[in-house]
Amino acid sequence: MKNPKLFEINIRLLVRRYDTDGSRATLSDIPSSYWENLAGSGIKIVWLMGIWQTTDILIDRCCFEEYFIQSYNRSLKDWQRKDVIGSPYAIDTYEVNRELGTKKDLLQLKKTLNDLNIKLLLDFVPNHFSAETILLKTHPDIFLETIEEILSSDRHTFYRPIQQPHRIFAHGRDPFFPAWTDTIQLNFFNLKTREFLTGTLLNIAELCDGVRCDMAMLTLNNVFGNTWRGVIDENLFPKPHDEFWQSAITEIKKAHPDFLFLAEAYWNLEWDLQQLGFDFTYDKKLLDRLKDGTPKNIRDHLRADMSFQLKSARFIENHDEDRAIHSLGLEKSLAAAAIISTIPGMRFFFDGQSDGKKIKLPVQLGREPKESKNKIVSLFYDKLFQLTRNEIFSLGEWELKEVLPGWEKDRSYENLLSWLWTYNSFRCLVVINYGNVPSQGRIKIHAANSEELIVLTDLWNGEEYIRSLNEVFYTGLFVELHPYQFHLLLF
Repeated sequence: MKNPKLFEINIRLLVRRYDTDGSRATLSDIPSSYWENLAGSGIKIVWLMGIWQTTDILIDRCCFEEYFIQSYNRSLKDWQRKDVIGSPYAIDTYEVNRELGTKKDLLQLKKTLNDLNIKLLLDFVPNHFSAETILLKTHPDIFLETIEEILSSDRHTFYRPIQQPHRIFAHGRDPFFPAWTDTIQLNFFNLKTREFLTGTLLNIAELCDGVRCDMAMLTLNNVFGNTWRGVIDENLFPKPHDEFWQSAITEIKKAHPDFLFLAEAYWNLEWDLQQLGFDFTYDKKLLDRLKDGTPKNIRDHLRADMSFQLKSARFIENHDEDRAIHSLGLEKSLAAAAIISTIPGMRFFFDGQSDGKKIKLPVQLGREPKESKNKIVSLFYDKLFQLTRNEIFSLGEWELKEVLPGWEKDRSYENLLSWLWTYNSFRCLVVINYGNVPSQGRIKIHAANSEELIVLTDLWNGEEYIRSLNEVFYTGLFVELHPYQFHLLLF
């Protein structure tokens, strides 16, 4: 799948929008028109975040720490105890959450999406399960177990589960942050753990077309070993020779060749995960450069090898990140959306982004605040989604273009980003001013045309520009743009 658009939906919030007469809606209550509208916008993958069964017993125990309460106060000022439904990433079992419906409902939704030429993506959380998962009764040995001495030294990271009160296990964690106390850590040096998770993936693959793998780099041998050095007994569990992802992805794709793997990935490990079989990996570095970097930083990032770029998932917001309007501001966020929509790779959008929502909601909350739709943002995204349905942006060949000075001693050209798409006999030159001042520059382009003049039509506003072929080839097409404005010039 080349250059697809992905749309992330917090499914626990979406179904609630269709609650009626005090009754709780399920997957089957979402009208087909909702999915048809996404298909009409060119969405090719829908990721339903939060579909799996969680453990209610952990809510009181883990979801009311001061940090969480502050985040609830910021995002939903009238929140109540019943609005706190726990993290969707503390999974009890990979079964459809009873509050959302049944396996049958999910399979029917998958069919609805597939009939619209949309693939269904669901969560896979490789690092951990719920701290009180039922698997503690049936498969306790797949988890990372330790001893009393280590528990005594760190009672935040280690605990005794209710279901195994005489054994000590680790909570899941990222090595740079405190442990997640609502989770239990899997032992990735245990081959039984790997076999269990591969089997789990095979079961999930019967329900969807791909998985978004949470914090995928935590399971890499070196990362896991460094995170749990001194805890794991490497005499019992020596480091495996192969990586979990390589064997697991190979196994799944034997049975389901087109099954998609998207990795949430950081720490410059994206390339490594791509080499292990991931179809796409998060491109958080691009977001950081769009927020805080310069146009030069962005341009340098886009010089990466094309094989890497085609497997990069570009986004400006998701459930973990601040809303784009909040983090970037209105005009800059729209320019950033134009960038991620017209460069190679997965174009990744989040529910509410195209409405101009500003509030980032903690994943533990099951009710969202009411926000008015921003008409400027909504109209912008409607237009952007429709224009980028043009096959040139999905099937075409992409080339980063150098921007030259428009005038001597004028350095505003450094704010301009430009690239060229080529598909069949058509070309589209994208030029974006990602600076906060009016900027001018020249871009050299070649057009296979026997005429002396070239006509460039801006897809965004319909304006036509007629230029000399000699000028655009030898001197360069002159471009002048206001801050955060852009051209999509088809010729």
